[in-house]
Amino acid sequence: MEAENLTRVSEFVLLGLSEEPDLQPLLFGLFLSMYLITVLGNLLIVLAVSSDSHLHTPMYFFLSNLSFVDICFTSTTVPKMLVNIQTQSKLITYGGCITQMYFFLLFAELDNFLLTVMAYDRFVAICHPLHYTVIMHPRLCGQMVLGSCIMSVLNSLLQSLMVLSLSFCADLKFPHFFCELNQMIQLACSDTFLNNLVMYFVAVLVGGGSLTGILYSYSKIVSCIRAMPSAHGKYKAFSTCASHLSVVSLFYLTILGVYLSSAATHNAHSSATASVLYTVVTPMLNPFIYSLRNKDIKGALQRSFGMTA
Repeated sequence: MEAENLTRVSEFVLLGLSEEPDLQPLLFGLFLSMYLITVLGNLLIVLAVSSDSHLHTPMYFFLSNLSFVDICFTSTTVPKMLVNIQTQSKLITYGGCITQMYFFLLFAELDNFLLTVMAYDRFVAICHPLHYTVIMHPRLCGQMVLGSCIMSVLNSLLQSLMVLSLSFCADLKFPHFFCELNQMIQLACSDTFLNNLVMYFVAVLVGGGSLTGILYSYSKIVSCIRAMPSAHGKYKAFSTCASHLSVVSLFYLTILGVYLSSAATHNAHSSATASVLYTVVTPMLNPFIYSLRNKDIKGALQRSFGMTA
């Protein structure tokens, strides 16, 4: 009987944020606007860093990589959502769902690793300024980004292959606007103990490890800033990491808020709505945080627009 209840999966249904027909044009306009702002804002940072020789430093190298990853991160979910709203279809193929989940995990983890690497960069710059260029040489920077990519690819591949081994019943509806790993595991009819074990283990190892590394870096940074004799030196040191600290706070607090609230309420629809914060809003705000607080980025953008004018 159990085997008869299982079905060969060809499609899933993404219920989205709302099933109200009157809200669909509003959601389409809102998410299209946020997606275009995200892509344009992050693309401007990538172009500014690549075109201005003054920004060819480790800090801006990591920032341009973060901006590129943010574009990819948002592009894994929002375009499919917009297509579904426009075509009035909520379907996504099984292969499309697995692919979307794989790239979502990949770019989410890359975001996480890059923020950790950037915290280490700020730690070296503030606490070891005389040795900064020796420690943060281009080869090490490239190796840290490459290492982040390899770890993200391997974990995403592991999680996706484990989902491929699951069997699903007739109810294939996602109370979400994209194929999220946790929701997909919950839809399965087969035993998901190992999937849950690996998912939570990786979340604690990767998320907790990265957050610990960031907090440790900033504890050292705070100690170094407090030891500085002049108020001007303290302000200058703090201003160099203020943007990164804002982005880190936004990224981790929104993720923690989403998953803690969903665990408390057990409401999948509320979780889907709240996940917009870290999947769409955070990547959209990152360019504003870095450009508004950073004279170098603003100067590079002004020079770029001046040259094209």
